Amino acid sequence: MTKLINIHFIVNPISGSGKANFTLEFLNSYFSKDNYQLSLKYSTYKRHAITLTKASISEKANIIVACGGDGTINEVASCLVNSSIKLGIVPMGSGNGLASHLKIPKNIDKALKLIQEQFVTSIDVGSNNGTFFFSNTGIGFDARVINYYEALNKRKLLSYFRSCIKALSDKDKKQAVIIDINGHSFEINPFLVFTSNSNELGYNLSLTPKASLQDGQLDVLIVSKLSLLRALLLGILVMFKKHHLLSNVTSYKTKSMRISHTNSKQFLTQIDGESHTILNKTLDISILENALKVIVNR
Repeated sequence: MTKLINIHFIVNPISGSGKANFTLEFLNSYFSKDNYQLSLKYSTYKRHAITLTKASISEKANIIVACGGDGTINEVASCLVNSSIKLGIVPMGSGNGLASHLKIPKNIDKALKLIQEQFVTSIDVGSNNGTFFFSNTGIGFDARVINYYEALNKRKLLSYFRSCIKALSDKDKKQAVIIDINGHSFEINPFLVFTSNSNELGYNLSLTPKASLQDGQLDVLIVSKLSLLRALLLGILVMFKKHHLLSNVTSYKTKSMRISHTNSKQFLTQIDGESHTILNKTLDISILENALKVIVNR
């Protein structure tokens, strides 16, 4: 008797447009009962997907599919780091940066057919004080944008623009940090410190276009304090992937980095597009090579 492949689907029903209509009947049209054993679970609150994924691991899932945006993918994938369980992705979020880098189509039919084919690759994983990230993490402007974006509770591109405007007008945004990277240490009052494992932010935007999920390194973009005018110029240059031309921008490739506050005991950060407050005066950011198995396009 052929052993059935145990696939668990973890769905965030409010990702993107919030119109996803996953049912077992629908999934059975792709995965026959003769070859697959399916389980369908819905996440209903932040970090719920972590609980669901851990249950799926205990239920001996061979493949766990994250159906949602980068936040949902992060929660599912974080439980699978350094395991033999394969991660599948059905991108349904607003940004879908990781899926875009991996060339996983947004079309649900095509994404499910990739899972049928089960072509697997291993990718690097980032760690921010022990919290995993797969696309990027950051402090400064991007962290404030995500914090405001989540407060709006509307997952639309317009909400990002509104959050950007609010973050730019934020008066309480200047905090000096000490950065230790590649044997160098310096103090800076940053506009942002952005650390990326992938080359996509979503919406076809990128701060680190040369980043790779399989090079064993993180791409770091450090932008020093900016005037409002130069911040707007940075935004324009980002759209054309020319932000490196701005004198305030410095780029690094590294395996690890430490960021330390000079006058605070916590960091407001974003991790894969989700807001996190880390109660520590120091962030240790590093790379774990080939630590996650993902089903991707050939």
